[in-house]
Amino acid sequence: MADSPQHRLGELMEASNPAFEEVMSCVFGIEDHETRAYLGLCERPGSTIEELAAALDRDRSTVTRSLSTLRDRGLVRRDRRLLDGGGYVYQYTALELPAAKELLHEALDAWTATVHDVIDEFDGTER
Repeated sequence: MADSPQHRLGELMEASNPAFEEVMSCVFGIEDHETRAYLGLCERPGSTIEELAAALDRDRSTVTRSLSTLRDRGLVRRDRRLLDGGGYVYQYTALELPAAKELLHEALDAWTATVHDVIDEFDGTER
């Protein structure tokens, strides 16, 4: 991932049985609507913004912002397709789910290692 997302793991830890969507939103630091956009693209690879907005019943500008965030997180790629009559359109494809799951595992493992280091380094003195 290009940018390190802000983790909302505290929220995740409060849930006894979180849904996958909650885990994804918290770990990647994305909003629920962005997670829905990612999952929508998993079902409809190669969608345009207009197609995804219609499928999700969302405003085009909301979907555009969601896709921008997802691209920043490395979860979506954008490809330019030339149109027969001239011009082009962007098509979006989600990172395949197994690869996204691997990113989730890596982010959680890194966070866990950091927490273990904090625990191990604590000596009882004030900072």
